[in-house]
Amino acid sequence: MTPTGIALVTGASRGLGRAIALELAACGFEVVATMRDPAAGAELPAAAAARGGRLRVEHLDVTLPETITIPEGLRVLVNNAGLDAAMLPVEAQAVAEWRPIFETNVFGLVEVTHRAIPALRRAGGGVVCNLTSSSLLAGVPFFALYRASKAAVAAFGESLRAEVAPFGIRVLEVLPGPIATDMLAASDHMPEAARVAGYAEMAAEFHASRRAIDALITEPAAAARRIASAILDDASPKRIACDPLGDAMLPAAAGG
Repeated sequence: MTPTGIALVTGASRGLGRAIALELAACGFEVVATMRDPAAGAELPAAAAARGGRLRVEHLDVTLPETITIPEGLRVLVNNAGLDAAMLPVEAQAVAEWRPIFETNVFGLVEVTHRAIPALRRAGGGVVCNLTSSSLLAGVPFFALYRASKAAVAAFGESLRAEVAPFGIRVLEVLPGPIATDMLAASDHMPEAARVAGYAEMAAEFHASRRAIDALITEPAAAARRIASAILDDASPKRIACDPLGDAMLPAAAGG
């Protein structure tokens, strides 16, 4: 696709969402970088302008429908906003803890997409880019809640892809691995599961495996460049990785 029109990015105040917003602006899109606290993105317009791009910051909380405004001329929607959860076994994670994660990662994403599809159709087509997780490609413990929410997004995207393809709308799924974000940094601790009877040894093993991926951590700007390239490439695969760990895992999962 040609990088014209508007690209809307949710969860763009920091990390990968911020990097994607800046990269799409540099590519030529007029970017609407949305976030719960616009003050957190106050420097983004100037950062985009320094690279020759156009970007504005708007308030959007995916869990509050009254804050969701879809601009006319929308060509790209990047569903990046998301939350993670405590690393607990299923038996120790109350169902009440599942609800806010699904409200943001699933229902909020669906609400934004539901509103965006008519605008994309009026614009003659475009791209919906959903960020899931490379953790979907391996049955890791203590991530049932987070992985279930991302698996729901993956299934949602598959059906959406079939529905909107006749209107020239591509649905792209990105499965990020270890990206140097605040979320990844916050995961570098002994899982909360270590405090649950019977899970201490497994938690210690998981923590050691988490430390083992440090050499594979990718900077957000590098991951964002790959994501933007896939958005622009009409022949891009429907599921892509954006870092070395995902590159290794995705073909193996497809082959299995």
